[in-house]
Amino acid sequence: MLVRKVQNFLSEYGLFAISIIVILLIWEFAVRHFNTPHYILPAPSKIFLRLATSHSILAYHAIVTLKEVLAGFVLGSLIALLLAIGMSYSKVLDRLFYPVIVLAQTFPKEALAPLFVVWLGFGILPKVVMAALISFFPMTVNTVRGLRSIDPLALDLMKSLSANQRQIFFKLRLPCALPYIFAAMKISVTLSVVGAIIGEFIGASKGLGHLIMVANSEAQVDLLFASLTILGALGVILFLIIERLEKFFLYWHESMIEVGVR
Repeated sequence: MLVRKVQNFLSEYGLFAISIIVILLIWEFAVRHFNTPHYILPAPSKIFLRLATSHSILAYHAIVTLKEVLAGFVLGSLIALLLAIGMSYSKVLDRLFYPVIVLAQTFPKEALAPLFVVWLGFGILPKVVMAALISFFPMTVNTVRGLRSIDPLALDLMKSLSANQRQIFFKLRLPCALPYIFAAMKISVTLSVVGAIIGEFIGASKGLGHLIMVANSEAQVDLLFASLTILGALGVILFLIIERLEKFFLYWHESMIEVGVR
């Protein structure tokens, strides 16, 4: 069983790992071959050395950022799901909120971040709000589309069997919407990382965004790249967690069958 799991993992992520290794080898070779100064572009070996020597401070700031990301993602997703359910059932709510949602998405988040700091202070709250705001739009739009993407014949069949709205929602609308919801979650969770970092850039005393700003101001390029490495790994791990949850809950869906999940 363990061997099979390892084989499945390698078959699924082996090419990704190989591509990363190849990129790092080319990067290392190019930096050494052209004698690029470390303060312009450090070699991967120097970045990994900094990861090893500064693991405690990187872990501390990564945990802070992770808390902000998760809180913002959960907050934004819950609000988006509730609003999407209301919009899918009510044309009035749809016409009322949809333009506002699109309008809010057009605002540059970097411009809104200072306002959140002024309104909410320098604590964790403005970062959470920023992460929630930036992850809100894809969750709302995709969930509305998913809740409306039901087979009319299936809906007529359930109505002919005297199914109530609650039964129709949980047995038809929600299952049909799950592929859309999980697709949106994979987008939103990575955007939540971006939102939290934007908030930390504007005003923070801890977190990976703060550490990146400090490293940049002190010309510690290896620390900056180490922070970016942790940040990228954080986003990838959260994405893969959502992907695993998607495969667990949607084992019955045709998209999972086509890629050989079953």
